[in-house]
Amino acid sequence: MMNRPKDGGNLQVVAAEKPKHAAESNAIVEYTPPVYKEEEEDLEIKLRRIIDNVPVRVSNTSGSSAGSGSGDFHQYRQMRRKEQDRLARMDADYQIKKEVAEFNMRREERLKAAEERTAKKRAKRQKKRQRKKEKKIKVNSGAEEPPKEESSDDEGDSDIGEAEE
Repeated sequence: MMNRPKDGGNLQVVAAEKPKHAAESNAIVEYTPPVYKEEEEDLEIKLRRIIDNVPVRVSNTSGSSAGSGSGDFHQYRQMRRKEQDRLARMDADYQIKKEVAEFNMRREERLKAAEERTAKKRAKRQKKRQRKKEKKIKVNSGAEEPPKEESSDDEGDSDIGEAEE
């Protein structure tokens, strides 16, 4: 049963306002692009990039007639060999990338360990120099001549002259 207006008149339906760009189109339903979440949008962008950049090649397709010709087996073998070569190249590329990544990781670890050892030895050399300076100051405190200052090496990496002292 339909609800009729109390005044007995016709039922009026108000149509929603169309956007300004919709005035050009006579379509009943306007297309609105889907709203994606950020991660979905990233996947959508990646998919579009793949679709745009990967060529679609179909070679040596069979006809629609029934049966196979005498050359189809050779075409099949050729296509199979090409696909196996492509997969082998992909595997080789993956292995190379994996080895390079592992090498870089081991290299970073070795460099970090070497830097730690260098810093430890540098601190040890600086402590030794400081103790030597303090010892000279104590010895020279009784003497009239002031101790001559040594040039300090900020980096402390230089080992020249340490063996002589």
